[in-house]
Parts: sequence; structure tokens; C-alpha cells
Amino acid sequence: MQILLKFRQYLTCYFMETMNENLLVTGMIHASKNAPSPSTQLSDKELLKLCEEFGRNAILWRRKFIGLLPEVKRRRLYEKRGFNSIFEFAFKFAGLSQDQVKRALNLEEKFQDKPALHNLLAEGKVSINKLARVVSIATAENDLELAETVKILPREALETFVRDEKYARQQGNKMHDFEGPNGLGKPLFEVESVHVHTNLPLDFELSAKVTEELNRLNAQGKDVNKILAKLLGERKAKIEQEKEEIAEEITKQTISRHIPAKVKAVLKKEFGTKCSIPNCTKPAQEIHHSQRFALARTHDPRFLAPLCHEHHQLAHLVDLGYKSKVLSGISN
Repeated sequence: MQILLKFRQYLTCYFMETMNENLLVTGMIHASKNAPSPSTQLSDKELLKLCEEFGRNAILWRRKFIGLLPEVKRRRLYEKRGFNSIFEFAFKFAGLSQDQVKRALNLEEKFQDKPALHNLLAEGKVSINKLARVVSIATAENDLELAETVKILPREALETFVRDEKYARQQGNKMHDFEGPNGLGKPLFEVESVHVHTNLPLDFELSAKVTEELNRLNAQGKDVNKILAKLLGERKAKIEQEKEEIAEEITKQTISRHIPAKVKAVLKKEFGTKCSIPNCTKPAQEIHHSQRFALARTHDPRFLAPLCHEHHQLAHLVDLGYKSKVLSGISN
């Protein structure tokens, strides 16, 4: 009887303790549901910082996941884990679309003989969108240089770079040549450096008065092309002379980065309001010093050119390449 009584007392104590614990847990859960989210306690600055950090991390791990897909396909890992296809596998784990998976696998195949670009893909160091933009100009010879370019340039400048390289190959010309062998730069856009198509139609309309005068000259047996070439040559020579005169006036070095009005005026006379790179029609936004201002300390108009934002970024990519060569030479 005493044993039964003690057992009953034990059960009573046990259930009372259990009930109190359940009430406590229930109260904590109820309180946590009513408690404000931790993010509501953050300032706008702190919240933005977290968003940027988590966003960067999400992008980074997504890229790294994409870099694993070729090996996943090779091992058919998706089948071993019960997925019907690699597309289902990629969507389940990383939310990738079929197009993204196909693009990654295609790039992996294209970069088999291009180890530097292949490494960027496999390690997730850059996005597949940027890599896809350069695949059309990638070769085993330019692999290393192109990989460095992809890492440095933002998307818009990279698009401009690829377009220029395609245009340069068509012309048998070299683009983005802003500097001389000593890193101080050279006069931009010399006559021999610009290849011009022949027999191309005008992409603007001549006024009725000009057309009438040209037809009249042609009817008189005059060589209209020769006349126009002479006028254009005289215009160019006049601008070159003006630039030479300005260069002689500003021989003294300066610490001011302010470009004199007369320098800007002669550049506008030569290039107008557009980017001065051949085949680029974007508005000029920056005046680039091909003769590095930090070294030359001058605003010599012969070494200046108005550039669009993207070509200005490309010009500074050349600067980075020169600095890299100098540092490499020092280290050796």
C-alpha cells in the first residue's frame, strides 16, 4: 500500500512538472510570435548593409554552384539522387533555369582549350553572362589576357570591348591602342591607324543646296571626290596645326586637372560631341589623357580624346595593363 502511495505521489509530481514545462514553452512560443522581427530593430543603413552582404554571398555561391554543373553532368550525379535531369537538379538546388544550365554547359565545352577562362567558370569567379559575351572572340592565344579583362570590366564596358574587337578583326586592325612603349602615350588616331571602308553609303543626308552644287561640279567634269578629299584634308591639317600651337603654349607642367577651354574647343572641333573611337556613336563623357597625366602633368591636346564612359573604362584597363608590366619587370 505504501509502495502504491509513493508511486502515485511520483506520478503526480512528474505530471505537474511536465505541465509547468509545457506551459512555459507555450508561453515562450506565444511571446516569440508576438515579438518584433530582429530586422525591424535595424537602422536603414544597417539593413542595407545586410542586404548587400547577403546578396553578394548569394551571387557568389550561385556562381560556384554553376561551376560544378559540368562535373555533375559528367558523373550523372543527378540520376544517382533521383532527379530526372540535370535541369531539375539545378532548379531544385539553386533555382536555375534551363537556359542558364545550357549556357554553363556550353561555355564549359567552348573553354576546354582555354584554361584561364575555364577556371573563371569552374571557380565561379565571374558570372556566366559575362563569360558568354566574350566566347565569340576567345582563342587559345588571347585566353589569359581575355580572362583578366573579363574580371576587371563591368558588363557594359565588356560589351563595348567585344564589339570593338570584332570590328577590329574585320578591319585587320588593333583596337584599344592608347599608349606607346614607354607608357606615356602617343598621339591618338593617327592617319595610318584608322582603316576606312570604301564604297560605303552615307549614313546622313546632304542638304538640297549641297547636293545641287556637287551635281553641278560633277556635270562640269570636275572630280568631286578629289575636291571633297582636299577640303577634308585641309580641315584636318588646320586642326592639327591649331593643336600644335596650343601644345606649344602649354609646355609648362601643371598640377591642375582642369582642362583649358581652348583645348576642349579644339577637341570638339575635331571630334564633335561623340566618342572619338572609330565606329562608336555614343556621346563623349570623359576626356582621356593617353599621356598619363600623373606622369606628364600636361593637357597636350595631341594626347587627349573625348571618350564615352565604356571606352574610358577600356582606356584605363590599358593603364592597368601597363602598370602590371612595369611591376612585373621590377619584380623580375
